[in-house]
Amino acid sequence: MHTELDLSSFTTVYQDADMVAIHKPAGLLVHRSPIDRHETQFAVQMTRDRIGQDVYPIHRLDKATSGLLLFALSPEIARNLGAQFSEHTIHKTYVALCRGWAAASGTIDHALLYKKDRIADKHKQEPTEPQSAVTHFETLATTTLDQPIGRYAQQRYSLLKLSPETGRKHQLRRHLNHISHPIIGDVKYGDRHHNHLFHEWLGQHRLYLAATSLCFIHPATQQPITIDAPLENSFCRALDALNILDAVPQT
Repeated sequence: MHTELDLSSFTTVYQDADMVAIHKPAGLLVHRSPIDRHETQFAVQMTRDRIGQDVYPIHRLDKATSGLLLFALSPEIARNLGAQFSEHTIHKTYVALCRGWAAASGTIDHALLYKKDRIADKHKQEPTEPQSAVTHFETLATTTLDQPIGRYAQQRYSLLKLSPETGRKHQLRRHLNHISHPIIGDVKYGDRHHNHLFHEWLGQHRLYLAATSLCFIHPATQQPITIDAPLENSFCRALDALNILDAVPQT
C-alpha cells in the first residue's frame, strides 16, 4: 500500500541555536535507504535546505509514520541528545488509531526479537535474543463505524496515546498488534480488511500513527523543554470522519 506524500505538511515546529524540529509527513524517509532506492526526497536534506545549515539526525521515524522529528545543529548537541535517547530519558508521545476498543489504560511489557531487514541490515550484527520493550497507553476515545466487514455490520476503533519506554524496531506497531489492537493502515502488522475499508471509505492510504511530543533536557540551557507537533491533515480527516477529532490533545 503506497502512502500519498503531502509535502505541504513538512513544516518547522521549533528552532533555536542548537536544534530544529520538523513535522515529517507520512511517506517521507528520514534519510537515504537501500530499501527505497527510488525515493528522491528525504527529511534530512529537506531540513538542511530549509534552514541553510547542516543538521544531525538524533532519532528516526518509520517512513509511514508522520510527526515530530528532531535534529541537532552541531555534533556536540547531537551527542548529548543521542545519549538522552539511548538512556531513555527523553519522553516520547505518539497518537494511534487502532482496531477495536482498548482498555482505558495499560502497559504492554513484551520483549521483541530484532527483525532484520535483508537489505538494510545485511551487514549489521543485531541481537539474537528478544529485547525488553515497554509501551504505556491511554485510550483517548472510542468510536464505532457503520461499515460492514465480514459478518460484522459495525466496526469499533480506539484513539490511543502511546508512551514508549524503549525504542525497539517497529515497537508500537508490533506491541499494538500483540494486544489485538493493530494500527489502522499498518500493512505489515495490521488488519488488511480494516486497512482496505479506510482506503475505500476515505480515499487515502496512510499509517494512522504520529509522533506528537518530545520532552527532554535542553543540552545548552539544561532546562526541561517540550516540543509538540500537530497531526497531519490526512490523520485529522479520518478522526473527524469518526467524530473523535476533539479527543486529540491540543498543542
